[in-house]
Amino acid sequence: MTPDSTATPDVTITVIVYNDAERLPRAVASLRRQTHPDIEIVISDDHSTDATPQVARELAASDDRITYLRLPRNSGGCSAPRNRAIDIARAPFLMFLDSDDELPERAVELLLSAHAATEVDFVMGAVERVRVDTGRTSTWMPHLVAERRTVAGIEAEPALFFEHLSTSKMYRKAFLDRNNLRFPEGIHYEDQLFSAQAYCLAKAFTVIPEPVYRWYIEPYGAADAASISNQRHKLSNVRDRVHVQGLIDTFLTESGHAGVREAKDYKFLKHDFRMYAGDLPFRDEEWLRGFADIVNPYLAGLAQGAYERLPRAERVVLQLVRDGRLAEAQVAARGLGHGVAPREVCVDGDGRLYWGAQVPDTSSARRELTLTELVLVARPFPSAQFRHEITRIDRSPEGAGLALRIRTYDPGLRLPVGPQVANLVVAPGRRRMTTRFRLDPIRPGVFEGRVTLDLASAPIPRDGFEGVRHPLIQLTEGHLRNSGLLLAPLSFPRLRAHIPYRSGTSPHVVTAEPEGRGAGRLQLRWTPVGVTSHVVRPLTRRLVGGRGSRVRRAARLVASVFH
Repeated sequence: MTPDSTATPDVTITVIVYNDAERLPRAVASLRRQTHPDIEIVISDDHSTDATPQVARELAASDDRITYLRLPRNSGGCSAPRNRAIDIARAPFLMFLDSDDELPERAVELLLSAHAATEVDFVMGAVERVRVDTGRTSTWMPHLVAERRTVAGIEAEPALFFEHLSTSKMYRKAFLDRNNLRFPEGIHYEDQLFSAQAYCLAKAFTVIPEPVYRWYIEPYGAADAASISNQRHKLSNVRDRVHVQGLIDTFLTESGHAGVREAKDYKFLKHDFRMYAGDLPFRDEEWLRGFADIVNPYLAGLAQGAYERLPRAERVVLQLVRDGRLAEAQVAARGLGHGVAPREVCVDGDGRLYWGAQVPDTSSARRELTLTELVLVARPFPSAQFRHEITRIDRSPEGAGLALRIRTYDPGLRLPVGPQVANLVVAPGRRRMTTRFRLDPIRPGVFEGRVTLDLASAPIPRDGFEGVRHPLIQLTEGHLRNSGLLLAPLSFPRLRAHIPYRSGTSPHVVTAEPEGRGAGRLQLRWTPVGVTSHVVRPLTRRLVGGRGSRVRRAARLVASVFH
């Protein structure tokens, strides 16, 4: 039974939509399932041209709590449909939902309860991220929502700038009206400006650890259909993001919150710039020049303290971009988050170590490019930093294999003079395959070797293997072992082989390719074909069901019958 539509609802939830007829019903269904049902639902349509109007009208006809609002023309963003809905909202509290996401069933109940407990301007909760491609779930910025608390203004906890989503919050409408706070129209990344303003204008807000928003992420969807945040390949996207940062900076100064500027600058470097930095190895020269032209004027005005809070590897990439050393920035970016060494280092007269072949010629560049603190020479061997790159990859002339030429950089000179024994390690399924090879010195700190990876000898399980693996390079020093990424040439053509495994396992197609993101590792993809693909693996998955080793043994027995 739905509440009386003439009574004032407790919460108005706006669902913004544009050409998303397929997913809109799922979003609205998540609102109709709320444990606190006294809500108003406003579907705010940014003048869709697909079947969205028909779907929205059908939803509104099925529930008195739903109102359909259609904008007379497309605004091209999220702000206008949200603002028009705020204007007609009848409830004292407001929430926002995108049509491709959902609210967990208790979201309204939890946020409203927190409002009732303390007089605050808004309440925010955890955001559950769901990968559309894998189904994997995680919490967005989990450290920021780990405990329940009431914050007396953003100055008390400026790290919350990192949680810039407007959709994870329930706002008191009187707070928005009193401050004339609306979403900025005509720009992208409107959430970042709106949230920064809300944080600064709020006298107090409450954080709760429970999930209140379910955010579906499709990182590798079609580029045309990708959300604004997933269009980093466009220079216009970079320009939009930097523009919003400038608007936030102006607001902080004019509203008397310049004291949190360093925290906001750090957020931009650590979050916004860091996303682009990870993509740098995959961009062409023209894009890199355009990127530097856009970001460098803004980077020059950021607080030095914000740079000093970053890990050294990120500071190196930033400085290389600022210095216009863009090809080197690409090399440095492939090591972000992975402890990958540079190809070259140099030392000044005082024994300080720097990125690259030459000591930087300015004090600011020396400050940012120093690697002295990484103690490359004295790190424990298991955490020593090397760099392993494939310089050539071919099909093996004999059998189903890959012939690799590998170059290893050792800028800390940790390896003894002379040839080194290395292992190429990959583990499809439950067992590792280790291929030993020799690395010969070609100059101090640089070694090179050749190895053939025989894919037909891989220890594939009887019931087959379907998945992706990234081979590692292992070096040893006595009983100590160091494992490092194997970086692939980003332009080598995808290689495929049909492999009839000698162990009796059904054939697999194995694809070798460069990883299309992150460090750009060598990536091997196994795909079972024939009986393994169509009969054995589906039957095995149904039998196993995560229920223990006895069932797994039975499943393997079933697999052996088919062979």
